[in-house]
Amino acid sequence: MDLHDADCRARFLIRDRDGKFPAFMDEVLAEAGIKTVLTGIRTPRMNSIMER
Repeated sequence: MDLHDADCRARFLIRDRDGKFPAFMDEVLAEAGIKTVLTGIRTPRMNSIMER
């Protein structure tokens, strides 16, 4: 699904610091105008708090 077709604009991506997200992923998102927001270190509940 393309976000442009849905008339939706994503501005932020909230993600944790897991190694499954390579560094180039942030670069690709930055080129699309999406800012990556990382969750805090050693805060296991932060992801659920930020999503709300």
